[in-house]
Amino acid sequence: MTGAQLLSGWGRTAPTRADVVRPGSVAEVVATMERERRVIARGLGRAYGDAAQNAGAAVLDMTWLRRLVALDLEHGVVTAEAGLDLDALIALILPHGWFVPVTPGTRHVTLGGALACDVHGKNHHVDGAFSRHVESFELVTPGGQVRELRPDDGDLFAATAGGMGLTGVITRVRLRLIPVSSAYVRVTTRRAANLAELMAAMRERDREFRYSVAWIDCLQRGAGLGRGIVLWGDHADAGELPAKLGRAPLGYAAAVRLGVPDVVPSGLLNPLAARAFNALWYAKAPASERVSHEGIAAYFHPLDAVAGWNRLYGRRGFVQYQAVVPDAAADAVRALLERVSGAGTSSFLAVLKRFGAGSGMLSFPMRGWTLALDVPAGARDLAAVLDELDALVVAAGGRVYLAKDARVRPERLEAMYPDLPRWRAVQRSVDPDAVMRSDLAVRLGLTA
Repeated sequence: MTGAQLLSGWGRTAPTRADVVRPGSVAEVVATMERERRVIARGLGRAYGDAAQNAGAAVLDMTWLRRLVALDLEHGVVTAEAGLDLDALIALILPHGWFVPVTPGTRHVTLGGALACDVHGKNHHVDGAFSRHVESFELVTPGGQVRELRPDDGDLFAATAGGMGLTGVITRVRLRLIPVSSAYVRVTTRRAANLAELMAAMRERDREFRYSVAWIDCLQRGAGLGRGIVLWGDHADAGELPAKLGRAPLGYAAAVRLGVPDVVPSGLLNPLAARAFNALWYAKAPASERVSHEGIAAYFHPLDAVAGWNRLYGRRGFVQYQAVVPDAAADAVRALLERVSGAGTSSFLAVLKRFGAGSGMLSFPMRGWTLALDVPAGARDLAAVLDELDALVVAAGGRVYLAKDARVRPERLEAMYPDLPRWRAVQRSVDPDAVMRSDLAVRLGLTA
């Protein structure tokens, strides 16, 4: 045990103090769960809200369990302890012609965290969420039993994938990889003058590409509401690369270029700054469609090049609001943007993606559109604005992402997640004494 520490999510909004334990083996995980009455696992702390906090109780720092167990380079399967992060895994497998099947917007996520949140990437419309590529995982249940679970093993697999760590502690993951022949992505960039044009382009073209994401200026109003840039991508073949890139087609460079100091003045990211930034960002995009080659790190994880970028929002932190609405309720995306732009909420670039079919019981993705935006915690009338966004999402049949959430009202949860009663039944069957607990679980009433 390392002792009491003040912990927060990536948004830095609601820190709480917990006893942090660093297990170095599965036996130590079991011993801790037998010793402590209330436990939650934590990886690299990239959940934006309070999912990996546990006020007054124990937090298992899983980053000490990060050993590679097996790597099958012939078939593209890796088995590793749950504390291994995607950055280290990519650096290991990419030179051999393999890549992770799903990556979120940061590579600083552990395998266990990726499964517990059932993370998604720019390729969800093609490849689904992270759990779809997990062949098996090892779970220490609250009773101390060590179980190996596969997708066809019943409800516990589906309850753990996206279950926010509340069914037990994931200690090992066996993951299928995807083959690549270079460390570059062929990126097709297209500018859209408004939301209608942008969504039409994505509907028409997304099936042509493995990866798709749109960056939106969410402060625009009127005819320019939702203007943005679509970035479609596919893994580039080594033979198509320009000469200067083709010399080391599988070289992986993911250097941090900038850093943010610990102390940043509050109010630095204000509506005026956001508006100016968005205007410059839109202006630099090509006026006509362009195809280029970008490194894997630049395309998938651009913000990782700025160490500690979350500190740009100052001491009060920020909220990342991410919601998904069904295809049939696509007009809700416009309504969300209209409410945000009308409030003058200073979000720098909203992100829009398309989802395919969902997976686990509490997994966030569902077939439709997902919109994410970052808002400073000190923004005017923020709580009221976010409550209004929730109402729009629920009315559209959508949901918010629990891995990003820091404030949703618990009474909205069952409307957002129809499988919640089924999930609760599985969770309570495996954890009748409510050993697994987090600040998020207490706030939302997810555990007894």
